[in-house]
Amino acid sequence: MSGRALSFGAVAEAYERFRPGYPVELYDMVTTYAGRPVRTALEIGAGTGKATRLFARRGVTVTATEPDGAMLAELRRHVPANVRTVQAAFEDLRPGESYGLVYAAAALHWTRSEGRWSRVAGLLEPGGVFASFGGPIQLADPAVEEAVRAARAPFLESDEVPSPDGTPPGHHMQWPGTELQRSEWFADVRQSVIERRMTMSAHDYVGLLSTVSAYLELPPSAREQAYRRIMQVLPEAVEVAADITVHLARRRRGW
Repeated sequence: MSGRALSFGAVAEAYERFRPGYPVELYDMVTTYAGRPVRTALEIGAGTGKATRLFARRGVTVTATEPDGAMLAELRRHVPANVRTVQAAFEDLRPGESYGLVYAAAALHWTRSEGRWSRVAGLLEPGGVFASFGGPIQLADPAVEEAVRAARAPFLESDEVPSPDGTPPGHHMQWPGTELQRSEWFADVRQSVIERRMTMSAHDYVGLLSTVSAYLELPPSAREQAYRRIMQVLPEAVEVAADITVHLARRRRGW
């Protein structure tokens, strides 16, 4: 688990306030793919529980794992009673109990690639489902996006997380679907996109940026200057594209 992956605890409250939750459509997509009731789930890198709530409020018994204590403390304030919490990185989890669903919400890229899929498979029931979902929140207006890029340029060239396996953005199958297709442990790999558009105030958009790891890694003075410069070029309200890319796969039986 990288230091960048553990950078969010200092802004746990902002993460909860400014990051959007997940729509019911996502739950429906996962359970329809499963083709059977999903009763138990393990969540990798649960953060403040944005996705935890989606599944737990629909009767799934969720075990939410998260290495950062501050994020986990924030999560515990917002989730229902059928959520069990474990402070642990994915790599520290040991096979034992198995689940009908293992999922990661905008968190899988923080896990180590070595042994990733055998570890996921070891946590799943035979025929169980793995799901990974998330995506960048991008300004919908190209002119506003360019103005923000220019404003942050002295401090930060890019605020995106690159594809962990180098898959180019336009490829028909994105990571982690690319790795799942190559894995002996999984079959029936699917990729879908849930399109979302939302409007937020300039203040809330900068609040959202304050939860992005690339900004959190900047020295505090540079970070504040970047936020100030970005705020100056934003209109009062901005439209953002917050599409969710969903990857689903099924653990092969007999492995």
